[in-house]
Amino acid sequence: MDQPKMEFSLADLPAQAALLLRQYGHARVFAFHGELGAGKTTFIQALCRQLGVLGHVSSPTFSIINEYTGNDGPVYHLDLYRLKDEEEAVRAGVEEPLYSGATCFAEWPERAPGIFPAHTVHVYLAEAGDTTRRMRVDNK
Repeated sequence: MDQPKMEFSLADLPAQAALLLRQYGHARVFAFHGELGAGKTTFIQALCRQLGVLGHVSSPTFSIINEYTGNDGPVYHLDLYRLKDEEEAVRAGVEEPLYSGATCFAEWPERAPGIFPAHTVHVYLAEAGDTTRRMRVDNK
């Protein structure tokens, strides 16, 4: 089976997103880790395109949760950056999409690690150059 590359360029992004979904498509929750500028939102945009989301996909930094319509139903995009802790995440309604059974992509999961389901796929992104990113996936 093809594996997502450890390093990839922006031009490789659609193929990387397709490979990640092919390998981990059974998962419903994907948690994206990485510094500002690591490419979390850009990668999630590519994943959403692979799932048939046609509209504008942007980081929900201020709204915390964006819901899109994909080929197989709702796709949620969460950005926990502005949240202080798990209690604030629960009050903001973050658990609902995480446990909805729909596909859910979450940025900054380290803000509220205890609310994520046990089978969350953790994707770690880092800059490897101006136009290159490094990725590691952990589904334990």
